[in-house]
Amino acid sequence: MADAHATPHHDYHLVNPSPWPLASSFAVTVMMIGAVVWMKGLVPAETAGTVMGALFAKGDKALFFAGLAGVLISAACWWADVVKESRAGDHTPVVQLGLRYGMILFIASEVMFFVGFFWMFFEMTLFNEARAHIPEVGAWADTAKAWSTWPPKGIETLDAWQLPLLNTLILLLSGTTVTWAHHALAQGDRKATKIGLAITVALGLLFTAVQAYEYHHIIHENLFFNEEAINSGLYGSIFFMATGFHGFHVLIGTLFLIVCLLRLLAGQFTPQKHFGFEAAAWYWHFVDVVWLFLFAFVYVVFG
Repeated sequence: MADAHATPHHDYHLVNPSPWPLASSFAVTVMMIGAVVWMKGLVPAETAGTVMGALFAKGDKALFFAGLAGVLISAACWWADVVKESRAGDHTPVVQLGLRYGMILFIASEVMFFVGFFWMFFEMTLFNEARAHIPEVGAWADTAKAWSTWPPKGIETLDAWQLPLLNTLILLLSGTTVTWAHHALAQGDRKATKIGLAITVALGLLFTAVQAYEYHHIIHENLFFNEEAINSGLYGSIFFMATGFHGFHVLIGTLFLIVCLLRLLAGQFTPQKHFGFEAAAWYWHFVDVVWLFLFAFVYVVFG
């Protein structure tokens, strides 16, 4: 029988069987179902006293957070395996190239994810008056009147030059610090790398805190709802979907950078081999660019 650990005669890494792809897929499915349960529910409210009601009634968060915990655990274990493979020397130049292509394609898929949100937003903002004159809409006077303006009548939008501008400056500064950290690592300056990366993580957490305060202000002041505008909920839905999913990506990027900081403190990464850090920096620049588009169009131009 051939030695399973014999030196390979090719440039590829044949990974060992792993449970994490299946586990993460299952966890994401549970989390998404949990999100639907939390917001809309899957069973009537009358079943609240039953087992089904306890799990699937509107407002129940248990399923969502169980799925989220599964996602985090699966991701952590999967990434740990990848790190072990790298430290074992399994990531040959060909494998590293494949990892780079994979990260590029992943970011490209995320770009298209946000393209869908911007498409929806621009469709609402640019063609609202034309929609009001569609025969099916115009037949209802209240509906046509509601569609005649955007944002809908009675909606109080946010001042782009206050909290949104602050968050823009925070992310731009974080993009600078992560680039500084990356260049410092490439030059072998680990101290500067640690400082730059720690500042970037702190700025990411600050961005999340400011956005949470902004959401609290919107909800507390009831800014995005007007009983006289039948389509007022559309503005809030689009706003929270676009900025909320971006905020979720900022959290993911922050966790990514925290992992890199912990690995750096553990003595990992070298000037020649640090793709994990490089991928985190790419992802962070991606969330920076998406936010610039959100700030420009959601807050400034059409806000």
